Order: sequence, then C-alpha cells, then structure tokens
Amino acid sequence: MKTYNILFLCTHNSARSVVGEVLATQISNGKFVGYSAGSTPGGKVNPFAIEIAEKYNYDLSKLRSKSWDEYAQADAPKMDFIITVCDNAAGEVCPFWPGKPATAHWGYPDPSSVAGGDDDKRAAFKEVELGLKKRIEILMNLPLEKLDGMSLNAELKNIATHY
Repeated sequence: MKTYNILFLCTHNSARSVVGEVLATQISNGKFVGYSAGSTPGGKVNPFAIEIAEKYNYDLSKLRSKSWDEYAQADAPKMDFIITVCDNAAGEVCPFWPGKPATAHWGYPDPSSVAGGDDDKRAAFKEVELGLKKRIEILMNLPLEKLDGMSLNAELKNIATHY
C-alpha cells in the first residue's frame, strides 16, 4: 500500500493544522502521514491541540509550530496533498511545492480565538477535530491510486464543499 503525505497549512501552525497532522497520521492505518506548517508560525502549539494529539496517542515530540518553508526545501518529504485549513493561509501566496500535489481549502473557524472559558475552547476544537476526521475518512476511502491529478484536485474540493 502506498503511503501519501498530507501537509495541513494554517497561518500560525498552532491549532487546526496541527489537528489535521495528528488525525491524518493516526486514523489512516498507515495510508497517510500528516504534516503541518504555517506561513507565520506562532512559536507554540495550542494546549487544546496537544490534548487531541494525546487522545490519539500521537508522538508529541513531533509537534512544533513551524514554517511552511521547511516543506518547500529539496530534502523535505514530497507532499501528495496540500490542504489549507484557515482562510488567511488559503489566500496567501504559497511556496512552490515540488511534485504538483493536489490542493484544497478545508476551512474552519479558528478554535483558539473562541471567547469564553476552557470548555468553550475545547468544544470549538472538538468541532474542528470531528470535521477534519470526517473529511480525512472520506479521502481515505477514495481509490487514490486510480485518480489522476485533476481528479484528485476535484475530489479534494468536493470533500470541502459537501462535508
């Protein structure tokens, strides 16, 4: 079975993109390896994203807020999919990604900017977790090895608009 690399992008790489990295890696039974990065990394991973990572037994030593420039380097893992999860990152000019990965925008409101206490923030993170999990599960069940680049892009965008 081929393993596909997915890079989740957000501005600060502290919340939504981190949750995407964790879920893609942990729920896909080896089909995906998730990565995350940001255009202007915030320097630390949100504690509620860390809670989700712990729930899925993700290796916390892999979690750090990092620049998307790391994945545009020649020695970086080759990405099969690039998915933006915040509106700011979707509108920014991204680096050149070698190999022409399929791309889509799976936008979610920023759970770390929710007003209120910890329970309110946890609930917002849970919404992102459930939404990304559903979309990743749909992607997992597509016959990826049979789809060409244009079809993959169309499927990724279809997942975003219907789920």
